[in-house]
Amino acid sequence: MTVQVRRVLETDEAAWSRLYAGYRAFYKLDDDPEAVRTTWEWVSTAQHGFIGLVATVDDELVGLAHLRRFARPSTASMGLYLDDLFTAPATRGAGVATALLNRASEIAAAEGASVVRWITAADNAAARRVYDRVAAATPWVTYDMKPATS
Repeated sequence: MTVQVRRVLETDEAAWSRLYAGYRAFYKLDDDPEAVRTTWEWVSTAQHGFIGLVATVDDELVGLAHLRRFARPSTASMGLYLDDLFTAPATRGAGVATALLNRASEIAAAEGASVVRWITAADNAAARRVYDRVAAATPWVTYDMKPATS
């Protein structure tokens, strides 16, 4: 099986939407077609600095990754943040995630970025095995703060 990675195309919308719905279900997010449509718009038109990648096998979409640029004041450099990475269950273990991560690394190098960064669930053992092969886990703990209410 040969995995190809490329930028997302307008013609990918239906297949991408199925994969992204699978991503949302994996993380136990509500079924929200509007969130899927909005994310597609961002990724497919490069809004908010997004770079949409898809992985294909025999012209079938089997994975996706969404990157966006971010400033790193502490190093006076730019980085790429990996917001989403998902592979179709039938192709897990076939190198799809690794191919997407390798392409993210190539894009970072081409853009002069200093890092590709992402977070994952602590209990996502299968993904972490892949991540541990291509990246270094950090000691940082992530927090989420809700915006103030009026």
